[in-house]
Amino acid sequence: MKKSKSFWAFLILAAVVYVVVQFFIGSGLINIYYSNLLITIAINIILAVSLHLVIGITGQFSIGHAGFLAVGAYISAIATMKLELPFILAVVIGGVIAALAGLIVGIPTLRLRGDYLAIATLGFAEIIRIALFNIDYVGGAAGMQVSHLTTWTVTFVCLVITILVITNFTNSRHGRACIAVRENEIAADAMGINTTFYKVLAFAIGSFFAGIAGGLFSHNFYIIQPGNFGFLKSFDILIFVVLGGLGSLTGSVISAILLTVISAFLAQYPETRMIIYSLVLVIVMLYRPQGLMGTREVTDLFKWKPAKGGN
Repeated sequence: MKKSKSFWAFLILAAVVYVVVQFFIGSGLINIYYSNLLITIAINIILAVSLHLVIGITGQFSIGHAGFLAVGAYISAIATMKLELPFILAVVIGGVIAALAGLIVGIPTLRLRGDYLAIATLGFAEIIRIALFNIDYVGGAAGMQVSHLTTWTVTFVCLVITILVITNFTNSRHGRACIAVRENEIAADAMGINTTFYKVLAFAIGSFFAGIAGGLFSHNFYIIQPGNFGFLKSFDILIFVVLGGLGSLTGSVISAILLTVISAFLAQYPETRMIIYSLVLVIVMLYRPQGLMGTREVTDLFKWKPAKGGN
């Protein structure tokens, strides 16, 4: 019953947010710049939530998320620009191919742990980026021209679906198995949990939604280049998760919103932008080393606790 109430409360909140923002966009109160910023925030939230499943829930330190973002971006761009497929179908295809890439990478590499896994996933992302530099079919280093098809409505629907799927997965028995792997992989294996299967499963789901974000990303701009998907992009997504709090989906969402807005408003100060951005991160991590939300969710703040000794 509690989960059902949370589900409907989230849907009502999402509907209210969508209607309000859509009204402001339709009436011209939000111009093109801020409309594009809202879409960018939503895309970054999808990326943060998808990596949250891999790192925060399953405990696998992956820093190659930009590789799956690139796969989804280029596959969906090929689908719309070369094959002339519908935009929605192209985005889904990009997500599916990214998930397959996650399986191909995850099956051999997720037997690794810690730093070794991080290096392996980073290597995958760099292989994708370098390969795109040398494929003339997608424009090579010059990039690929893409039609602007991403809208606020499509992006917001993808965002809501992402959060619902990741939340329900986390609360399921499969999600609890992933949490067991995060807490103690040896103990989880001793209890009969197929640790490799659940690590690969979480990796594939995270890769799928990263691919969805890639499809939205590529069609939000008029050109995509391999340089957009370097290792710094992977670290940007990683920062969303770590700053928000490992294990907190709410924290990942808040962090993605906060850092995207800060980065956007510091864009007019290119010389000092990264310095100020870095200082904000350092200050937050000094005073909140566990992240903004720690392991808590926003729903935990509204849980009623009976007073001790009361009837």
